[in-house]
Amino acid sequence: MKYLLLIYGNQEKWDSVRAEDWPKVVAEQEAFNKRYRDTGELIGAYGLSDAPTARLVRQKDGVPVVTDGPYLETREYIGSFYLLDVESEQRAYEIAADMPWARRDPVEVWPIMHESAADL
Repeated sequence: MKYLLLIYGNQEKWDSVRAEDWPKVVAEQEAFNKRYRDTGELIGAYGLSDAPTARLVRQKDGVPVVTDGPYLETREYIGSFYLLDVESEQRAYEIAADMPWARRDPVEVWPIMHESAADL
């Protein structure tokens, strides 16, 4: 069963971590990543750039039209996401709770309903 874990944040939250604490925060997260990569349960861990660097892409007359974005109606945005492949929903919750950021903020857990066949 595959699950998507989402961490939300914003520049204010990232700035609230003191500069001298960032190496420890990053090391804790990398230890988490390694632990679950080693078990085969973590497929990928991805940190996203700040919201002002995101773009919206639409198609007009077969041509991509790129504009500033995203247009968020929220104070926080997705800061990073993790893809798990685990035996059960409970296991996804256990891993989410073990994430270092879960001590500070909730981690969203989304079941993945289906994925595209690799051989198409």
